[in-house]
Amino acid sequence: MIKYIKREDLDIDKYNACIASATNSRIYALSVYLDIVADNWDVLIKDDYRSVMPLPWRSKYLIKYIYPPNWTQQLGIFSEDKIDTELVNKFLKAIPSKYLKTTIQFNSDCTVSPHILRSNYILSLNKTYFEISSNYRKDRKDRLKKFLNQKLEIKEETQFLDLIELFKRDYGGIENLETLNFSKLNQLSTTAALNPSILKVYNEKSELISGSLFLRDTQRLYYLFSANNVEGKKRQANSGILDYVIRQYAGSDYTLDFEGSMIPGIASFFKSFGSNEESYYQYSRKLWK
Repeated sequence: MIKYIKREDLDIDKYNACIASATNSRIYALSVYLDIVADNWDVLIKDDYRSVMPLPWRSKYLIKYIYPPNWTQQLGIFSEDKIDTELVNKFLKAIPSKYLKTTIQFNSDCTVSPHILRSNYILSLNKTYFEISSNYRKDRKDRLKKFLNQKLEIKEETQFLDLIELFKRDYGGIENLETLNFSKLNQLSTTAALNPSILKVYNEKSELISGSLFLRDTQRLYYLFSANNVEGKKRQANSGILDYVIRQYAGSDYTLDFEGSMIPGIASFFKSFGSNEESYYQYSRKLWK
């Protein structure tokens, strides 16, 4: 039987234990993560927290709806057991009818058809750096060589707000930029339980030209955010940062999660590191027409 449990009534220890032990665990589903990014969230629970499905929700004009919060790529069902289509359908039927609209980006272990199929890219780091880097695409190797031959410095720091400002200056012309909720992103960057790592690239004049935010759980490194100015792009700073992380974690059991993308140019960039495509579904339904 699947039960609907409000956030305030949740057994947090059991819930987080389920997320952590799930074969398809994702950092986005941890309570500390959802408490930051979601306006509200409750949970569907099966068999005393053996399987769970967080439901981020918000209300507008007295209408409640389930939505994917910014900075959460994949949610859906998390379980110690195999997730089949029958289990997915049971959870979907258990979503309370008070939610008149539902949009969920399921994790890659949940098959939901026929809905929108989306792409992510992941790279297993369980080989040596030499083995991993030998699978970089030739153009990526050339650009990385360009980065390494310049007098640029990668630093790991704790200050994140300057990367947000760098991003805003680069994408200042984009409409609704503030809807990305940078304040919540900044909270994620300072939450120790999420193991944040902030890497920055400085030029010869000690000027910030690029930077990225990574989060880490027990299974994955998440490439959550990056920012560049014109110089950073020209000098291949993103290539340098990602190669730095791959070198650092090579030979471990971690998977580098690039977090997307459906944009061809970005997808090509991620694939150039020898990553594999990981598909996931975006599910949507409305209870009114």
